[in-house]
Amino acid sequence: MYEIIEADYPMLPRERLMLFGEVSLSDQELLAILLRTGTPKISVVELAGKLLKHFVTLESFRRASIEELMTISGIGITKAVEIRAMIELGKRIQTTERTRYGKITGSREFADGLSDEMSDFDQEHLIAVYLDGKHKIIKKKTIFVGTVNSSTANPREILHFAVKTLAVSILVAHNHPSGDPKPSEADLVFTQQIAAACDLMGIQFVDHLIIGDNCYFSFQEHALLS
Repeated sequence: MYEIIEADYPMLPRERLMLFGEVSLSDQELLAILLRTGTPKISVVELAGKLLKHFVTLESFRRASIEELMTISGIGITKAVEIRAMIELGKRIQTTERTRYGKITGSREFADGLSDEMSDFDQEHLIAVYLDGKHKIIKKKTIFVGTVNSSTANPREILHFAVKTLAVSILVAHNHPSGDPKPSEADLVFTQQIAAACDLMGIQFVDHLIIGDNCYFSFQEHALLS
């Protein structure tokens, strides 16, 4: 749990960042820089500490809505909107870097990255990841949003982009908003369909990952891919 730091800093967070770099700053100091100003009663550093203490963890803070942020004294609509924009931009930067330069070295590592990306989704999202011959990511595309089943998750669209990107192999993943990654019967049928379609097209089907709450299910690891 965070504690509000009330003692005066010898240097302002901005000055500390310029001298020592951003990695030397605490979460509270980094947030204070983004907030820019405090209130007539408390400093911006104290306001940052108050925010972090209220939400307890960075994960809870990351999920906080504009309305939830505005329940904190000193956080008005402008600061709440800026915080949400900052969080979303951070997520997009992380996703872009993974898409452009990422390489899939194993299901566990990639599932961990997807867990961060998909943790806020209230609905199931099916994504396809297209890889070159060295398992470097060419493209990652959201195929659709909704329940994964054999009628809506047609392999045709997934393979269309595989051909378009000249992918050598593909990996598909979807999340279970319930948090339980155990595959349903529909998940099993869909996996069999996409595996058969990939085999017919001469494209390697690497894995189907189901992302839960800080956990995942891999069809490859459970030897469910023929």
